[in-house]
Amino acid sequence: MVIQPKTVAEVQTAVQEATRLVVRGGGTKPALSAAQGDTAVLSTKSLSGILAYEPDEYTFTAYAGTAVADIAAALAENGQYLPFDPIFVGKGATLGGTAAANLSGSGRYRYGGVRDFILGIAFVDGQGQLVHSGGKVVKNSAGFDLPKFMVGSLGRYGVLVEVTFKVFPQPHTYVTMQLDYPSLDAALQATFKLAVMPFEMDVLDLLPGAGSRFSLIIRLGGLPDALPGRVTRMRAFLQEQTEMETAVLLENAADAAYWQAQNRFDWVNSAQALVKVPLAPKQIPLLDAKIDQTGRRYTAGGNVAWIATTDIPALQTILTDLNLVGLQLTGHTDNPYLGRRKGIPLAQRVKQALDPLDKFGKES
Repeated sequence: MVIQPKTVAEVQTAVQEATRLVVRGGGTKPALSAAQGDTAVLSTKSLSGILAYEPDEYTFTAYAGTAVADIAAALAENGQYLPFDPIFVGKGATLGGTAAANLSGSGRYRYGGVRDFILGIAFVDGQGQLVHSGGKVVKNSAGFDLPKFMVGSLGRYGVLVEVTFKVFPQPHTYVTMQLDYPSLDAALQATFKLAVMPFEMDVLDLLPGAGSRFSLIIRLGGLPDALPGRVTRMRAFLQEQTEMETAVLLENAADAAYWQAQNRFDWVNSAQALVKVPLAPKQIPLLDAKIDQTGRRYTAGGNVAWIATTDIPALQTILTDLNLVGLQLTGHTDNPYLGRRKGIPLAQRVKQALDPLDKFGKES
């Protein structure tokens, strides 16, 4: 059964009357909102719209079911954007689903992820009560930071109904460089050197190529007159300090098309499950050696692995052996978490306080 409330009051009623619920936004991450047995699906898609937007204050508040694409369009009219780079925008991702899943794209490298930009929330807890936390201004730091805690909660503590975010000015233009290296180690050494240099990169990704080859994908944003000089300085540094072999430059329409495809995860086919794995760059060689026949990409300077696989049990074993945790976003699953996940006592106490009847499911 799918429940589609149009108001916050209807969300409260649905929670009060239900025995078990799973929350679904745009449905772009089906592994996170699959209903088991008699569990009802609560869709937030009809709870949509921008409630407040203050361009001069760089903040907005919107209903959780609002499409991220609509938010992006409204911000763009004022030369602003979401710096954490939400994914699946073109596929219908919602603001609440993006926050609940804690999903950011490659563009989070420079400024941070969802948790760094959320200011306030309103949500309906497991007893149907409406709870407000946080604020609608950037300078607000009173009490327990429930908005940040709810980022990545997967709807296990309540139904997000409103969210407030801060935003940044949109760079005037972008340019992307693909820099080719003979091996993963050579590419990693280049990322380590870049990380301590003042190049102000918006994106720093590692992408596997043919055989043992790897590429760095770097995106720079800024003023049109300044970008050519920044590109020249970076290329000169990499040619002198690293094993860079070739470089390809993407500008204007080519740059935009490339990142739109990455945002949709076009490199993942329909038979594969997409899994997000947070990790440290130094862990990449161990992981990559075990998944070198699998589609993968390392983003955020090597701090996030995205893996496309048809063999979830094998990936489960690999992540467990490496003491890593994965989150399955697409494909069928009874539990989206993979690998070795440790329980957090604080999370369990918050769960007991907000959802004592486990209406939103138990902690995985």
